Amino acid sequence: MNNILDGTQLENNWQYLLTFLIILALTFILGRIVKAILNRFFNRSAELINVDLSRYNIIKHLLVSAIYVIGIGLAVYSMPTLRSLSLSIFAGAGIMAAIIGFASQKAFSNIISGIFIAIFKPFRVDDRIQVGIHVGIVEDITLRHTVIRNFENKRIVIPNAVISDDTVTNFTIIDEKICKIMEFRIGLSDDIALAKSIIQETAINHPKCIDVRTAQQIAENIPQVIVRVISWGESCINLRAWIWTRNPPDAFELGCDLYEQVKYRFDDAGIQIPPPHRVVLTKA
Repeated sequence: MNNILDGTQLENNWQYLLTFLIILALTFILGRIVKAILNRFFNRSAELINVDLSRYNIIKHLLVSAIYVIGIGLAVYSMPTLRSLSLSIFAGAGIMAAIIGFASQKAFSNIISGIFIAIFKPFRVDDRIQVGIHVGIVEDITLRHTVIRNFENKRIVIPNAVISDDTVTNFTIIDEKICKIMEFRIGLSDDIALAKSIIQETAINHPKCIDVRTAQQIAENIPQVIVRVISWGESCINLRAWIWTRNPPDAFELGCDLYEQVKYRFDDAGIQIPPPHRVVLTKA
């Protein structure tokens, strides 16, 4: 009789275990299918009606997370042993809840911050942003973190709570154009007007330079590239130029080219770029 009971119990345990594994497998399969369908649907909608994907990414992660939570809960409930164990744990879970709540404060903060990012949209997917020292393109916004691809093609994963507590510079939220500020030094005896004209001509002729002047500013003969004397150094005059480009990558390329091209033109015009000058006094 005992052998029959043991065999029946063993068979029931195998059935419970098989049910548990099937529910888990179906949960993960369903999660992947729903994620793929939502990805395809949101991407197609974004192409057709030109909408922002950031909010939809948060919705996608919420739905997939809900599927996993419900599926794992059903799997646990299908096992009588785990069910009774979970009920026993929940019965005396006051202290455990306090410990888990304290430990999950950061995780919960990241989730709330992710929802706020989706609602208020300080940045969106495909925006170029800077968070602290990190600059790159936003690839994904999840419930817990934001993924940024920097210009070395590395992925930087930043918790949403960190982003909420930091200053975010968004280069593309409204207008991607950027004013590149460049400084040049010339000698105290050099021709300031000639140096300014060289900088202006070189910048205007660069293919990355754009004209952002209004019709009224053009009529008033305001230069496309403004160059001003900002200070005198110990052995030089400091000039500053304001040059507009379409986006930050163009600004970087323009800056590199202008420093090189202006140097050659200064050399041809006999304009010196003074080295740093320092006087050191020593006691005899």
